[in-house]
Amino acid sequence: MLVHRRVLVLAEIISLFLGVSAHLNAQAASVTKPIAFAGVNFSGSLRVRPEIWAWFDTTAAEPNYTYFASLLRLRLSHEKPNWDWNLEFAQPLLLTLPERSIAPPPQGQLGLGATYFAANSNATAAGLFAKQGFVRLKGILGDKPSSLRVGRFEFIEGTETSPEDPTLSALKRDRIAHRLVGNFGFSHVGRSFDGIQYVRGTPGTNITLLAARATRGVFQVNGWGELDTDIFYAALTRPAGRNNSGEWRVFALSYHDGRRALKTDNRSAAARLADQHNVRVTSLGGNYLQTLKTGLGTFDALVWGAWQLGRWGVLDHHAGAIAVEGGLQPKLKLRPWFRCGYFYSTGDGNPNDGTHGTFFQVLPTPRIYARFPFYNLMNNQDAFAEVILHPHPKFTVRSDAHFLRLSNKNDLWYLGGGAFEQSTFGFAGRPSNGSRSLANVYDLSVDYQVNAHLALTGYYAGATGRTVIKKIYPAGGTGQFGYVELNWRF
Repeated sequence: MLVHRRVLVLAEIISLFLGVSAHLNAQAASVTKPIAFAGVNFSGSLRVRPEIWAWFDTTAAEPNYTYFASLLRLRLSHEKPNWDWNLEFAQPLLLTLPERSIAPPPQGQLGLGATYFAANSNATAAGLFAKQGFVRLKGILGDKPSSLRVGRFEFIEGTETSPEDPTLSALKRDRIAHRLVGNFGFSHVGRSFDGIQYVRGTPGTNITLLAARATRGVFQVNGWGELDTDIFYAALTRPAGRNNSGEWRVFALSYHDGRRALKTDNRSAAARLADQHNVRVTSLGGNYLQTLKTGLGTFDALVWGAWQLGRWGVLDHHAGAIAVEGGLQPKLKLRPWFRCGYFYSTGDGNPNDGTHGTFFQVLPTPRIYARFPFYNLMNNQDAFAEVILHPHPKFTVRSDAHFLRLSNKNDLWYLGGGAFEQSTFGFAGRPSNGSRSLANVYDLSVDYQVNAHLALTGYYAGATGRTVIKKIYPAGGTGQFGYVELNWRF
């Protein structure tokens, strides 16, 4: 039965892939140059993505479903030597969301389709809202490298600089950015921030300061309003090594959550209901990246870490996390990139000791580090290996293997990406039942860059649930997830 389900899901993904591919030539032919009128530029993007979910089996709800989603973004912008402005609207559309894929606790929502349905209370949902709207002043007080941005904008920590070295650039994009604060761009709504950002960037030093409030969105298609969640962020980034072959960053991130949403942690339901106090967590950390070119190929190494302190409602908060990774790009025809690494974050060992010890991921884009997004980086140990191939200049093939364990058996299995509406905490937790072994995950993605404007992606993942998952889903501990995506920029 398990093999049969895998074949059916894979066949459905391939069918969708072929159907979208049949329209590539027509889509590519319709690409036009950006439109400009009276100095105002018009641009946009359209992303279309049907998703197929086969969640871990249960008879309490429907774990298998397919739904359709699209995201249209339209942007107006104007740029002058000393200032610029940007106004962007987003229109998410969700169709055929699963109506019967929410099981009683602890099984809960069976995949992101169920999460979208719960957030919008409908199988069909559409929205229209201001995604971005800001003014940026350049050369503040005569200081040419500086700029000040005010309004609504997207923000991703870890992307303060763009190294010329392609390996460093890829590592920052795929293995540093989004860990604690991101735009949740994988979701069909995304996340923005209302606030103010100061940047002073020179070839040798980048200083970034941010004070902002998160907007609604992510799974909720109404992205107009703000949330009572504030962040204050400061980062210093500098190149390192000979010929800027490395880079380091130190950062401080303060998070305040004043909502009265029920907190997700390993305390009893009664204790959490009684705790109406705010969350105030400060994260102090940094990262270092280094590349080394040899006759064998290009080696890379990465270290990232963060320590947290503050208040988790009535509890003291002390937690931390660390990631260590390395890779090699040998000089072979397929331009392979082999990488492996290990991530560890703390969990809470005692729900009754007055201290919250679970690493808090704040407002991330979890799918960057969990391509099959049934977990995140909280109370998590992730040993992984991956290979990236380039069989053709327009094709990129990537496959990952992740071996997941909970850091503490007395804590929860966490998933989610942070606040997205006023009444929902944004992170979900399921009991570990005294176990640590979570799952093994294997996946494959293929990216095809048709031209500068049009890209196509196919993705498939299978997860073999271990003890934690099997105890919650005794009917079957295997999950699958796949999609095809068409991304057109104009």
